[in-house]
Amino acid sequence: MNRSYLYMLIPIAIALIVGFGSIFVLSETQQAIVTQFGKPVGAPRTEPGIHFKVPFVQKVQYFDKRFLAWDGDPNQVPTKDKKFIFVDTYARWQITDPLQFFIRLRDERSAQSRLDDILDGETRNAVASNELLDIVRSTNRAPQISEAFMKELENLDSVGVGRDKIEAAILAKANARCADLGVRILDFRFKRVNYVEEVRRRVYDRMISERNRIADQFRSEGEGEARKIEGDKERDLAQIQSTAVRDAAIIRGKADAEATAIYASAYNKSPQARDLYTFLKSMETLEKSLDGQTSIILTTDSELFRYLKKTY
Repeated sequence: MNRSYLYMLIPIAIALIVGFGSIFVLSETQQAIVTQFGKPVGAPRTEPGIHFKVPFVQKVQYFDKRFLAWDGDPNQVPTKDKKFIFVDTYARWQITDPLQFFIRLRDERSAQSRLDDILDGETRNAVASNELLDIVRSTNRAPQISEAFMKELENLDSVGVGRDKIEAAILAKANARCADLGVRILDFRFKRVNYVEEVRRRVYDRMISERNRIADQFRSEGEGEARKIEGDKERDLAQIQSTAVRDAAIIRGKADAEATAIYASAYNKSPQARDLYTFLKSMETLEKSLDGQTSIILTTDSELFRYLKKTY
């Protein structure tokens, strides 16, 4: 009984193994070809779902259906105007014909190596055939002048070809060389363009000197404005002081005139008033003329001596 049961299970197991070995499943991101003894058999399988093959004899080679990335190595390349620059590029590519791709390239690693040769070569040719200005700019858009020191930007050279057209030309030539590889390059771009180290250092030094020149210009303009403000301040201060001196002189003159009028009125009232006025003016003269360090000799006929004598 057990042996007969075993004999029944063996064909079922063999059928299951053969059945599972004869089917394979493709996802939405995959495409495949079936190979027999290393050679492709039939058309490529590109539709997602269940597919069939001969078990044990045929094998399935899977390939990605999505967009794939290619990242180039930075290369030192001379431009047409003899300026050495580092160019870093990237691209997006896709396997469009898995059968041709398998025949020519076998796998993605070989495809990446082949793209290195094609894209790097076309990049070198394009950079060497164009000037640096065309590689870094795409249009002749007028720069925005926000400061006076940026006026020199108004005289920028015009772009002849432009970066976008150079990238498009590299893409077209690279696709022409990839036509029999079963792949298509979807996009190509310059990721980074920079001077080599020696030239970059000179450019930085020139930028620093230019910024120092601009700073000196601002500083000199600021100092000139400061001198102007100082001059205006001194002028206004002198004007205020002269006005104050003039007003003080006017007030003092009016006061002296009033005092003289009072003295004259008092002087004309009586002899005693005249004597008092004369005495006070004499004493005022003595007070202003003499101090602790001054000696004076007076004659007996002097009016000052007369009043001093009367005082004693």
